[in-house]
Amino acid sequence: MSEPLCDLQVHINGQQTFFLSEGILSKYSGKLRMIIKQEKRRTQIRNSGIEIDDFPGGPDGFELVSRFCYNNGSLPITVSNVSLLHCCAVFLEMSEKASRVNLLHQTEVFLEGIFYWSWNEILTCLKNCEPFFSCAESCGLVGKLLSSLLAKIAQNSDVNFRSVSLSSSSSSPDTAPGLRSPPVCNMSPSRKAWAWWFQDLTILSPKIIEQFIRASSAYGSDNNSNNLVLTRFLLHYLKTALHSHGSKNVSKEYRGLAGTAVNGVVSMGKTAFSCRGLFWVLRIVSAFGLSRERRGALERLIGGMLDQATLDDLLVSGGGRNGEVYNVNLVVRLIRLFVHYNDKMSLHKMKKVGELIDMYLVEIGPDPNLKISKFVGVAQSLPDFARDSFDQVYRAIDIYLQSHPALSLEERSRLCRCLNYEKLSLETCKDLADNPRIPPRIAVQALGYRHWTTQTTELVNDDDCSSLMSSRSKGGSNSSDYQLVLYKGNDESGMLCSPEEMKVNLERMQWRVVELEKVCREMQGQVSRMVKLSPQHNRPLPRLC
Repeated sequence: MSEPLCDLQVHINGQQTFFLSEGILSKYSGKLRMIIKQEKRRTQIRNSGIEIDDFPGGPDGFELVSRFCYNNGSLPITVSNVSLLHCCAVFLEMSEKASRVNLLHQTEVFLEGIFYWSWNEILTCLKNCEPFFSCAESCGLVGKLLSSLLAKIAQNSDVNFRSVSLSSSSSSPDTAPGLRSPPVCNMSPSRKAWAWWFQDLTILSPKIIEQFIRASSAYGSDNNSNNLVLTRFLLHYLKTALHSHGSKNVSKEYRGLAGTAVNGVVSMGKTAFSCRGLFWVLRIVSAFGLSRERRGALERLIGGMLDQATLDDLLVSGGGRNGEVYNVNLVVRLIRLFVHYNDKMSLHKMKKVGELIDMYLVEIGPDPNLKISKFVGVAQSLPDFARDSFDQVYRAIDIYLQSHPALSLEERSRLCRCLNYEKLSLETCKDLADNPRIPPRIAVQALGYRHWTTQTTELVNDDDCSSLMSSRSKGGSNSSDYQLVLYKGNDESGMLCSPEEMKVNLERMQWRVVELEKVCREMQGQVSRMVKLSPQHNRPLPRLC
């Protein structure tokens, strides 16, 4: 038997050229027959060549088709090659119209047993569809495979997805033969009953996962349990992709899945995710480029639960922006959301967040690339009543000053304006006064305020007006005998003192002003001596009194 003539050149996807027999290929493919006729009419050349672009599977797929044609319409079909052969048959119109023995019919017969396949066989076939996904999706093959996949999941877990067909040509598991007793797939006992399939599906591409989510009519419905399972699967899938590719090499194809996962998280909210869990979600989905709307929805959910957060939760990586170690802007937004949406919250929750933010300030202080505006933004993001003491804020400021020795006097003063001198302990005030990194003017103001509040406390807690009058009548001249009293201490009605006693009090207040001016001048001298020891001793001292 003579060898067939190679009178046809077929260029596949611009990658490879096949020299084949025109008659043999035309016998099994209606599309090839039509293309060859059109090419001959155009060129009037007997030995013609044709070009085919976007061929499923490229040269490998066309080689399989050629083997089928040269083998008189016969080729072993397996789970590994059925997806490629089916798509090639659809593309080349290798149907019954072209030949009674045709490739399309043979692949369809093989696919009829899809619901008898094992779990791994379905995954293998789906994975093989990725290089020619568009063709596999349009011909309904992806829909058939996903329907079978969902049936396997429902059979081996408590989750019951109601699968819907993605194409009119895809079959439903309800009508597929043998669905009632498909082979049981192997399930690892270490996995949760509803999560045993999570890791297996991570081998699939984002396009197939999108179709998998869409194939289940349960997603986005009122079935919260199924929504939660699918949302957790998406988060697991995104986390695996992030670990495999890295945040800088993640494809944009994952962005849609990240948005879908966020929608699922937000819809279920606090009932399904703790505050720590929400921070974990934020860390994962942020790497995929969320839209502002979806990021805002997730941050609003976290902001409302900020009193449940820990320091580790707040330490979100800055992602290399401006060289900053942590994402400080995120924390500022979360604090503002917490204050905004919890304006009527308990004082306990507000103080709990205050303690958390003070610890956060200490943690971010050593970052040499952290701008002063961001540090101040965090420190001033909470109202004063959220802190019983500002000692921790002072500690964070001191750490920041040590990490930023080049700050100007004005910048250091700006940092210290975050302090509430009234809520600084005496020991902290002393440390502040001795701290060479604190501007002298700030040190004097803090000490002066502390001295004033201490003296005022002593005045308010001392004896009543009658004891003052008695003391004065005895001719006492010691400054400790002069007290400022506006109300009678022993009068339950809390009435004001008599006019004569008020006159005495006013005289004592005038004396106290003179005394404070004297103390201020003494502090001025102390500061002057401190400044002379510093490199900036030539700078004029600020006027204090």
